[in-house]
Amino acid sequence: MFIAFAVVTVITIALNAGMAIADFSRARFVLANSAEVGLSPSLLPLLATLKAAGAAGLLLGLLGAQFIGIAAAIGLVLFFTGALAVHFRARVFYNIAFPGTYFTAAVASLVLAVMRIS
Repeated sequence: MFIAFAVVTVITIALNAGMAIADFSRARFVLANSAEVGLSPSLLPLLATLKAAGAAGLLLGLLGAQFIGIAAAIGLVLFFTGALAVHFRARVFYNIAFPGTYFTAAVASLVLAVMRIS
């Protein structure tokens, strides 16, 4: 069980850290997607910080601070629930798989982290 938890958590950390870097650097695809869903580019640093904090919290959870990891996973689940809602509101469905993948990874990390302490 620990191996599944570790693998899924490391993948979720990598996904979110990578997207935080893309958001901080204002990558072209990030700016295009933000404009398409009606998100102001001025929000990108905040969103990047939230993703980076989630990744850091998951890392701490992986290293033994289990409740911080669970809190980070909950935060990421909520974050990507919002991202999916924004995509639905804007009716941008062709790339819904991206926030869906991040949401799924966050949910999997949360479930495995909770199962680990049970």
